[in-house]
Amino acid sequence: MSNQQFSYLLKRGVAEIIVADEMMKLLSSKRKLRLKEGFDPSFPDIHLGHMVALRKLRQFQELGHQVVLIVGDWTAQIGDPSGVSITRPMLSATEVKANAETYMKQFFKVVDRQKTEVRWQSEWFGKFTLSDVIKLTSRFTIAQLMAREDFSSRYDAGRPIALTEFLYPLLQAYDSVEIKADVEFGGIDQKFNLLTGRELQTMLGQTPQQCFMTPLLIGTDGSQKMSKSLGNYISVAEPPDEIYGKVMSLPDSLIWDYFELVTDVPDKELAELKQGVKSEHLNPMTAKKRLAHEIVGQLYDPKAATEAENSFTRVFQKRELPEEIPEFVQPGDMPITQLLVKSGTTESGSEAHRLIQAGSVSVNGQRVINAYEIVPKGSIIKVGKRRYLKLT
Repeated sequence: MSNQQFSYLLKRGVAEIIVADEMMKLLSSKRKLRLKEGFDPSFPDIHLGHMVALRKLRQFQELGHQVVLIVGDWTAQIGDPSGVSITRPMLSATEVKANAETYMKQFFKVVDRQKTEVRWQSEWFGKFTLSDVIKLTSRFTIAQLMAREDFSSRYDAGRPIALTEFLYPLLQAYDSVEIKADVEFGGIDQKFNLLTGRELQTMLGQTPQQCFMTPLLIGTDGSQKMSKSLGNYISVAEPPDEIYGKVMSLPDSLIWDYFELVTDVPDKELAELKQGVKSEHLNPMTAKKRLAHEIVGQLYDPKAATEAENSFTRVFQKRELPEEIPEFVQPGDMPITQLLVKSGTTESGSEAHRLIQAGSVSVNGQRVINAYEIVPKGSIIKVGKRRYLKLT
């Protein structure tokens, strides 16, 4: 690789590499590296925040390296707080499998399926005995585990920590041993777990893995990291129009982070865009449209991105109705709150009431004030910024 390629691979969209010099030597050796990416299928969907590391995996794949995807079917049944200071509920094997299938379908929207080795933790942990667990836990002290920020902060605050939670980083570390990982990828919030894998490999006589950590993508709220639990996420499985619209709703302050972390726009061109906005020669909305087009184009194709852009212009800038509106056969006269729930437009009556109180529901262009209003057939209901429903 040229110096420019090295710089792009190891600096853009990268928070920290441990150890950077060793990583450079590995890449210069021209050896096919085993790149570990693990996921905990506690939830079925992945979002743009996950894409930051996945895009790096794809870049390494294109250089001929081997991605090894670890399905955490055992750790998902333990639960990992992942910095949110709550314990995730343990899942059944059936729930884990269903989530994993959905997750992998989305994973391969970014990473090349043909160049990925998929491994399930149950391949090795299914054979674990109590003796094996004791041997694994004996290699680490409570003091070492309490160095993890989430554990220490919860302990100091008097919040409970289950003993099973201490197993999570140890099991993730053992995954690295089992597949002989050369590099493990993850967000910067996974630093403790990645380092634990490096340490365990050294204890067991393996060459310690490099830890390749990516920045955390801020969510659509503009303040906290993207997370499904916070509702500030953009799912990679959402329709093109929805993804495009959510990107356009981002605060202007996030434009450049998103360009850097989840697009392939060259650094030079990105600098020119940034300078154009700074000098007020370029409207931030123009840059944001380019960003939305790039993201939708990656996850779908350029045609879908162009159609999403045209739809956004028509609906949100020209205030026209979308070309396709879901229809609902109205079974009879019923209050609008009930209609919204029956049609699947809102998940519950309480959500419908809340949206009406917030002034986010309109019928034929008129804001709804009365939650018990009867809506005539043929009406078009708008909920929020992007949801429409036509009664037939």
